[in-house]
Amino acid sequence: MRFLLVDKILEMTTGQSIRAEKTIGADEDVFKDHFPGFPVVPGVLLTEMMAQTAGKCLDAEKKHRGKAMLAKINSANFRQWMRPDQVAVISAEIRTNRDQYATAKCKVEVDSTEISSAELFFTFVPNETFAADYRDDVLESFLNDK
Repeated sequence: MRFLLVDKILEMTTGQSIRAEKTIGADEDVFKDHFPGFPVVPGVLLTEMMAQTAGKCLDAEKKHRGKAMLAKINSANFRQWMRPDQVAVISAEIRTNRDQYATAKCKVEVDSTEISSAELFFTFVPNETFAADYRDDVLESFLNDK
């Protein structure tokens, strides 16, 4: 499984807030073991969806010397299951946005019901750390369509 956990950005106010979506298909390998006969999206993947969504909002701002990277999960709550083929709508509100770090309050909704939430802490990894040809196709597509 590739850990690209944002399919599409729905709306964004750069550096402030973002809404995105992700669907994990029933054929994904993760559901073979989590759990047989009762497939659900693991909480760690819900958390990563929120982190990637908030990270895209921070990266779009281009004010930092690097890319946003999840450094700490301050809190996380899982209220309901996300099943295969359900559409997750991921929201993030950037609460703190400094040169060295940022924080975000995030949530995942399925069918307009909040199923998970988290408060996340980010640091910024220097751009030269990443492969020279690294691209964020989802973010670039959204910015080019504006």
